[in-house]
Amino acid sequence: MHNNRVWAARKTEQDPNFFRRLSKIQRPDYLWIGCSDSRVPANEIVGLDPGELFVHRNVANLAIPTDINFLSVLAFAVNVLKIRHIIVCGHYGCGGVRAALADSRNGVIDHWLEPIRETRRVQCEHIDCIHGEDERVNALCEFNVKDQVGNVARTTIIRDAWARQQPIAVHGWIYGLSDGLVRDLGVTITGGGAF
Repeated sequence: MHNNRVWAARKTEQDPNFFRRLSKIQRPDYLWIGCSDSRVPANEIVGLDPGELFVHRNVANLAIPTDINFLSVLAFAVNVLKIRHIIVCGHYGCGGVRAALADSRNGVIDHWLEPIRETRRVQCEHIDCIHGEDERVNALCEFNVKDQVGNVARTTIIRDAWARQQPIAVHGWIYGLSDGLVRDLGVTITGGGAF
């Protein structure tokens, strides 16, 4: 509570109309689909203020086509907010990806992580030849982001938006916990492109 008051006072000092403006309308250009990891604060790492980034977070930044929470966020972002960019952002050293790679038993989260285990099975030829556990985890983090970009692009929400010529790009990024840098994985899909 104290930190909140300090933050609000600082924002008001920097811009006396900040909260008045923020409370009037929400018009972000970006939807962020990221990991719940507390070390990956979406707005901060891309230098955007509140109101500039619509955020959906879950363990291991999954865009599961049967997850009603994800689909609801996506539909609201596309159909109501008219966002122009969807960013699927994973991060190196992801604990969810590490658990999926280890194939250990962790309770109910195992069901959630199954799509990452499937990605590992598909990409085993690439992942198994990598030396070092951290390097294998990081490679699977990248493959996971790429798969989630495809999942987003294949939803009827996005396909319908593209069919009505709504300009939306789906990007795949990854964040480095050790250096604070975001990297573009080069898998951007626009306007119904191949995925």
